[in-house]
Amino acid sequence: MGDVARLLAEHGPAFGQALFLTWKLTLLSFVPGVLLGVAVTVLRLLPLPPLRFVLTGYVEIFRNIPSVALLIFIVFALPELNVLIDYEPSVILTLALVCSAFTADYLRTGINTIGGGQVEAALSLGMRPMRIVTAVVLPQAMRTVVQPMTSLLIALMLSTSLASQVPFPGRELTTLVSKIANDSAVGMAAFAVAAAMYVASGLLIAWAGATLEKKVRILR
Repeated sequence: MGDVARLLAEHGPAFGQALFLTWKLTLLSFVPGVLLGVAVTVLRLLPLPPLRFVLTGYVEIFRNIPSVALLIFIVFALPELNVLIDYEPSVILTLALVCSAFTADYLRTGINTIGGGQVEAALSLGMRPMRIVTAVVLPQAMRTVVQPMTSLLIALMLSTSLASQVPFPGRELTTLVSKIANDSAVGMAAFAVAAAMYVASGLLIAWAGATLEKKVRILR
């Protein structure tokens, strides 16, 4: 406890900034990742087999590729193709691409739970196919995948540690702990504090997800 108290006295503000940066990276990658995943899901519903094939490949690639390998490709391989992306956008892009693939996969599963009779009823009312997707199918699919999306958000928050793999402008939790461990003798205390912050953030997200799920879940 003495080491933790001394650590917080010396590096308390730094831990606060690192936690804020971790949350910032999580939000900046989750929001565009979800929006891109929704777009991929909608496009996969179109009766265009070549497009479906390409988008299915997109989902499978970014759902199964290790995030660190994707980050290394973006940071070190793309410049060889004259595509230069700064370190912070590279980390956000990596996480957003992975998030979009999992979002599209979860939404596809959610869509499969919707009865075909609802689509037929909407067609009989004269609704256009795209209107049916946006007004009938997607809202219900989103309500059925709150829990997996919550787990995805937690995983994304933990994956912000990818920033420690590149010369990132700023220190998220993992980078800060690594620096403290290298510069002082309170490395174990630093790891304990960071772990507590990760756990607290994960529990907060899980609580928010459970609360949201209770409000929007579909009773069958």
